[in-house]
Amino acid sequence: MNTETHKPFLCSVIVPVFNEEKNIDPLLDRLVQVLTPIEGCRYEIIFAMDPCTDRTEEKILAARKSNPCIKLLRFSRRFGQPASTIAGLEMSSGDICVVIDADLQDPPELIATLIARWQETGAEVVYAQRLTRKGETALKKVIAYLAYYVINKIADVKLPRNTGDFRLMSRRVVDHVLSLKENHGFLRGLVALVGFKQEAVQYHREARLTGKGNYNRWTGSFLIGFNGIYGFSRFPLVLISLLGAFFSTVSILAAILFLVMHYLGTTLPVRDPVTLCFIVFFTGMQMLCLGVVGGYIGRIYDEVKERPKYIIESSHGFE
Repeated sequence: MNTETHKPFLCSVIVPVFNEEKNIDPLLDRLVQVLTPIEGCRYEIIFAMDPCTDRTEEKILAARKSNPCIKLLRFSRRFGQPASTIAGLEMSSGDICVVIDADLQDPPELIATLIARWQETGAEVVYAQRLTRKGETALKKVIAYLAYYVINKIADVKLPRNTGDFRLMSRRVVDHVLSLKENHGFLRGLVALVGFKQEAVQYHREARLTGKGNYNRWTGSFLIGFNGIYGFSRFPLVLISLLGAFFSTVSILAAILFLVMHYLGTTLPVRDPVTLCFIVFFTGMQMLCLGVVGGYIGRIYDEVKERPKYIIESSHGFE
C-alpha cells in the first residue's frame, strides 16, 4: 500500500473542450460532487479550450465565479484535442492528474475509483478500460479493435485494449511524459512508453449526453491510429524493405523464365492483360511505400521545426 498517497494531495482534472456548451454544467456538477468528499483531496479543474462558436467559454467563466478551482486555457486557434490535453498537463499543479473528455461518455464518478486504486496499490498510472461502448456504431468499434490490434503487433510499446485518454497519472509520470517534447501528442502511447506500475479499472462507457462529437470523428480516428503507428513503430519501414526484396526476387525469377521461354521459342505474352495488371499493381505498391516513407519524413519535418504545440490566447485562474 502506498502510505504517501494518504496525505493531502492536489488532483488536477484536465478537460479538453470544444463546442460543448450543453455539457459544461452537468460535467462540473458531477465532478465537484465526486471530488469534494474525497478525504484529503484538493482539486483544480482545467478546461483546455479551442476557440468555440457556441457559449462554452461563457459557461466555464460563469462557473468560475462561484468556484475558483475552475480554470480555463483559451488557445489562439484550434490546435486539436492532443495539443489541448498536453497544454492542460503542462499548466497543472496536481500531485495527480486525471484526463477526461467533456462529453460525459466517461463517467466523472469513476474518478473516485481511480484515486482509490492509486492509493491502494501505489500505481503511477490508473487507466479506465472500457467493457462496453454505448452510442458507437459497429463499424467504429471494428476500426478501434483493428487499430489496437495493429499497433500492439508492430509498435515498440503495448497499449491496453479498449482504453482512451481517460486515466489518472502521478506527477512523476506527467513530468516524464512532458519531458518527451513530442509534437504529436499520442498520450496513451507516451504513457505506455514512460512505463512505471500501471493498473486498470474497468467500466461501461455511456453514449454522449448531448450533441455530436467534435473531436476524433472518422478522419480523426484514422489519424490517431496512424499517429500511434508512426510514433511508436518502425515496422512499416521494415515492411517496405521486405516488400522490395520480395518483388525484386519475383522480377528476377520472371526475367529468367522469359529468357528460358525465348530460347525455347515460346511466344512471350507481351500484350497479355496480366502484364498490365502487374504494372498497375507495382505502381500502386511504389506509391504506397512512398506514402509510408513520406509519413515518417513528415514527422521529422514537424519535429525539427520546433513549432509550439499550442498558443494560449488567454487564461483564467493561473495568476
